[in-house]
This record gives sequence, structure tokens and C-alpha cells, in this order.
Amino acid sequence: MALRILVVGGTGLLGHHVVTELLERGHRVTVLARRPSPVAERNGRVVVRTDDIRTCADPAGLLRGHDGVVFAAGVDDRAVPPAPAYPYFEAGNVTPVARLVTGAVRAGCTRAVVLGSYFTAFHRQWPELGLAAGHPYIRSRVEQARAALRTADAGVATAVLEIPFVFGCAPGRTPLLSPLVPWLRSPWPLAAPPGGTAVVTARTVARAAVGALERRATGVYPVVDENLPWATLLGRLARAAGRPRPVHRLPPPLLRAGLRATGVVHAVRRREAGLHLGSLETLLTRELFLDPAPCRVLTEETDSVEEALVATVRGCVNSPAGQAR
Repeated sequence: MALRILVVGGTGLLGHHVVTELLERGHRVTVLARRPSPVAERNGRVVVRTDDIRTCADPAGLLRGHDGVVFAAGVDDRAVPPAPAYPYFEAGNVTPVARLVTGAVRAGCTRAVVLGSYFTAFHRQWPELGLAAGHPYIRSRVEQARAALRTADAGVATAVLEIPFVFGCAPGRTPLLSPLVPWLRSPWPLAAPPGGTAVVTARTVARAAVGALERRATGVYPVVDENLPWATLLGRLARAAGRPRPVHRLPPPLLRAGLRATGVVHAVRRREAGLHLGSLETLLTRELFLDPAPCRVLTEETDSVEEALVATVRGCVNSPAGQAR
């Protein structure tokens, strides 16, 4: 059965791939974006609406006539807003989802997917770290998931995808790795701390999101292609950038000192990072790995991380903001 789905943030990296996957599976798509974007038009196959779900007077009106919605917008952990930071992350991640799911219930939607963060998985896994209490960004993602899952009792099947580092490209978008590429392509040595992270491609996220919609999945689903030590990931990125070389071990005390020094700079400027820099070393030096089993419930297909790494680096180099010198 063909579904009609509203994709909030359908012009971003993940939103672009979700829209593409929906179209490939024969569904109908409406894209909601804050600014007009010809990229989303897809030769007339996509309806594009310009609005901001955070300030929209009638979210239910936007959703009326749709079977479901995907929230692929929000703010990420790189933002360093004025202190205190939480109101900024709440406005970007929690408020729009709360308004969206309330509108979905009123509009009679039957399914919803929220693209969240893998930090919520570690909030559950390591309660002793107090991640939501110590990091404004993680708190916003935890509250976002809670707001989304409240709709389950109202008949809207809602899945929250817990997404780690994402690789891939989208037309008109500068990949998030752009600041890193000049270093990867330079002769300077590479160093990485102990620990590691889960990684996923944008296409795998899209497949999982559409799978959740089609299955009317409810609950939290970590989404992952591979779990990699930081050193392995950095080495593979350097190879993708065309300059492979050894990756040295970065001692945790040195990482801690660098993070705290950056935190002091933010404090002087009266700004606050979404991830508290004074305690971030404790988190980054752990194995931020995800169990792939829940993801396979939504999609059995996996994408090539190696190809996505190459595409990401090429996208950084070829974009004006990512031009390597």
C-alpha cells in the first residue's frame, strides 16, 4: 500500500535520503522545509511546503491527509549557543517533535518516525554517567524521545531511530566533515584516543526509517552499519582522502586538556556547548558501540561504509565550504 508521508527537514542530508527511499518504494511525499529548495522538487514528484514546525499555527493542518510523518530536522551537538544552552536545544529538538506528534494525533496519522541520537542509548546503558544531567544536547534528545513515544497510546505507531556518526552526501549540502578534510589530506600526523563509535550511512538510516513506517514500528531502534575504534575510523577516512598513514594513540589526559581549554574559551564568550567539554573525555574514550540486531528488524539491507566515507570526503573537497587547500 502506498503511503503519503510528510518529511520535516526533507532537504537535509538524512531527509534527502529518506525522501529518495520513499519515492523508490512507491510512496508519496510532502517535504516541509524552512526555506524553499529546488533540490527537493524531484521533477514534480514531491510536494514542497515552506514552513517551520516550531512556529506553525496549525501542525495538524500540515499533517491532514498524510498517513505518517518523519522528523529529520533538529539541531546537532556541534552547536555552541549562548549559555545556558539547554533552551536552544529544547527549541530545536524537543518542542518541534512535541508539536508534531500532537498534530499527528489530531490529524489521524497512523505512524511516525523521529531521527534521534545514539547518545540516548548510552543514557540508558550507563545511568551512572548522568549523561542527560551533564550534557544539554543529550538531555534534549532524551526529552525528544519521551515526547515522541507518548503518541503510542494515542494510536500513532512511533519509532525513534538512535543514529550515530553518519556518512554520505546530499545535493547542495556540505558534509559535516568539511573542517576535518584539510587535516586528512595534509602531511600532519594523525592521532586518535582509545574507544570508538558506531557509524552508519545515510542510506541505511533512510531504509530503517521507511521500514519503520511500513511496519508501523514502535519504540527505540539503534541504527548502525559498523562499530569502529576511533583509530580505525580515522585511518579509513585518511585513506578515503587519498593520504593513508598510521594513526597514533592520543593519550586521554591530552584529550581532556584540549577539551577543557576549549570549554574555558566558550565560558569567556558566555557560550555553552551541547556536550559538556569538562566531562566529554570520559564519554569519548568509551566504546560507543550499538547492537545491530534492532536495526535489522527494520531493514536487512546494509550499505557500504567504505563507499560512504569516500563519497563524504569527495563531497567536502568539491563543495565551496569544504575546498581543501
